[in-house]
Amino acid sequence: MKVDAFETFVVANPPPSFGGRYFIFVKLVADDGTVGYGEVYTATFHPHVVAAMIEDVCERCLIGHDPFHIEALWRNVYGRGYTARPDVSLISVLSGIEIACWDLIGKAVDKPVYELLGGQVHRQLRSYTYLYPSASDGTDPYTENRVYNDPELAAQRASEEVERGFTAVKFDPAGPYTVYDGHMPSLEDIERSRAFVAAIREAVGTRADLLFGTHGQFTAAGAIRLARALEPYDPMWFEEPVPPDNIEEMARVARQTSIPIATGERLTTKYEFARVVEAQAAAIVQPALGRSGGILETKKIASIAETHHVQIAPHLYCGPIEALANIALAACTPNFLILEVIQTFAGFYADLLTTPIDWHHGYVIPPQAPGLGADLNEDLARANPYNDPHLHLEPQNHPHPSQ
Repeated sequence: MKVDAFETFVVANPPPSFGGRYFIFVKLVADDGTVGYGEVYTATFHPHVVAAMIEDVCERCLIGHDPFHIEALWRNVYGRGYTARPDVSLISVLSGIEIACWDLIGKAVDKPVYELLGGQVHRQLRSYTYLYPSASDGTDPYTENRVYNDPELAAQRASEEVERGFTAVKFDPAGPYTVYDGHMPSLEDIERSRAFVAAIREAVGTRADLLFGTHGQFTAAGAIRLARALEPYDPMWFEEPVPPDNIEEMARVARQTSIPIATGERLTTKYEFARVVEAQAAAIVQPALGRSGGILETKKIASIAETHHVQIAPHLYCGPIEALANIALAACTPNFLILEVIQTFAGFYADLLTTPIDWHHGYVIPPQAPGLGADLNEDLARANPYNDPHLHLEPQNHPHPSQ
């Protein structure tokens, strides 16, 4: 089997756009007609620039390549241009291509991908969702996002998600993140965060774990102050408390709080994740498979984490093909903890796949079909092109108001 052709899709995610403004997919076609799909997760460049990057890598490194030779492909791309270091944009492109290769491999041997990476160890996968706004929250609930400004509304949403079956919910009330982070949280930030955790804990009791999300907003000193305000309510994790560029400072936070630290959505490759676990900076790592290096590379990350008794919780702020890759990895990974989902994978998420992801009362059931378990609905993908100038994520470009 050889890769004979490829195609990219930049797909607009219609309002309310949960999971991001757009999704970037890559399709590989083998010389026997087998088709595989992958997804790239990056926001460093406009998605159509990223699509051009995918095309360049495919043309130079993939056409005529045997998709079974994952290690050779990975090293050829990782070392191109004499980089051989964790370049987030290049590794994101490589991740999507690698995921598509695994989809081809699974279909070629008529096995789910997880059966080719040690075999299935989890029959169902515990999942969590963010607390998303609903249409009843305002004329533009995604922009206004009252659910992150009103503790009582957040507690109501949490109760609704627990009634739906979730045993963990995530929320991020700690204030905006900027290109000037980290900063010291204001007293208002700390009190709002404490009030959120208190209200949600009172609403859900012990029926659900609380996942406190941040996006690297704080200095280590500021994160420690915030963590101490949250500790009485026993969150299951404190996510990315400091920027990802100084692992030692994150380790300092981890040493001074009883809340487990989770991190990893902005990291790529085993090299960056190894630094985190060796420094004891996190108890939970959160690779995003469309950025972290693909399925095999993230299996290696999980194995490194396992040797330090660190668990893995795949991150998802992306589309349904990365979600399928996350599921494949989780199903065959002993130290898997919990899976991020976009609500229940319904709506546009489900429509983009030929077979929707099976979410049932808080758990994802890994698909048994070959490869990733579902294909991209190409007609729907083509019918929703992304033509907006905005990037996937755009943090504020001015300092935090408290500074």
